[in-house]
Amino acid sequence: KIKPIMSEVTNITELPFYFILTGIPGLEAMHIWISIPFCCLYTISIMGNTTILAVIWTESSLHQPMYLFLSMLALTDLGLTLTTLPTVMQLLWFNVREISFEGCFAQVFFIHTFSFMESSVLLAMAYDRFVAICRPLHYASILTETVIGRIGIAIVIRCVLAVLPSLFLLKRLPFCHSHLLSHSYCLHQDMIRLVCADTRINSWYGFVLVLLIIVLDPFLILISYGLILHSVLGTASRAERFRALNNCLSHILAVLVLYVPMVGISMAHRFARHASPLVHVVMANIYLLSPPVMNPIIYTVKTKQIRQGIYRLLSQGKAN
Repeated sequence: KIKPIMSEVTNITELPFYFILTGIPGLEAMHIWISIPFCCLYTISIMGNTTILAVIWTESSLHQPMYLFLSMLALTDLGLTLTTLPTVMQLLWFNVREISFEGCFAQVFFIHTFSFMESSVLLAMAYDRFVAICRPLHYASILTETVIGRIGIAIVIRCVLAVLPSLFLLKRLPFCHSHLLSHSYCLHQDMIRLVCADTRINSWYGFVLVLLIIVLDPFLILISYGLILHSVLGTASRAERFRALNNCLSHILAVLVLYVPMVGISMAHRFARHASPLVHVVMANIYLLSPPVMNPIIYTVKTKQIRQGIYRLLSQGKAN
């Protein structure tokens, strides 16, 4: 006789299996109202990143390394938005809380892959700024379209290969506790709590992954900006220093928008496990929604060429 799904030990290879998603703890009766700001944020993210991509695609003057990397960032943000949108909105609108085992693992794969891709793209953009400021005469010859394409492929391969082993390691383990997740989408650090076996290998692999991406990428970004500051302060006039640093401001803000919430949620899962569930939910939503929502706003406000491209795009639309 088949045992119930919520039995003490679940054999995921033999039984139908699903996880239970959680909305906003304590505010379940207000999910319809809470869905309004979420819907607005998702709309801003989709429209903003789609507009950035459309402007870069249609404006031949923007087919330069800086904007090609920006288009990679917009694609990554768009992917991250579309990965979480279905489960979040169906939970808030229709109270659909179940997600299949396979669906949950697929969402984990895409969420963490796109998160790591965002980090990798920001690292590539830091390298772009370094070459543009420190090696301006060789900028076009170093960052050719072929090189940029190879960097993009390397980013995808790096992030996919980083995430897949963690999923294989997690899939082999039995889930024997409550199947209730803490968020309205699946995260690896949330699922690992439900395992009733030895997870030391998973923990060590996660630690190595944190070092190789979450620690290494911002460290290399910091080094690139150290070299930029050394070059600018050593050779440029005050006006040139201001112009060079102003060109980097958008990228610096994008880095902060990604890494501050990422570090925050990692610290919360490790050291504040007994904090209010509402704290973890809010931090997780900030972590996943901030970059896709804020990056298009940052680059539109701070980049004149993007603003002009948007204006021309809207003018062509009205004319048609």
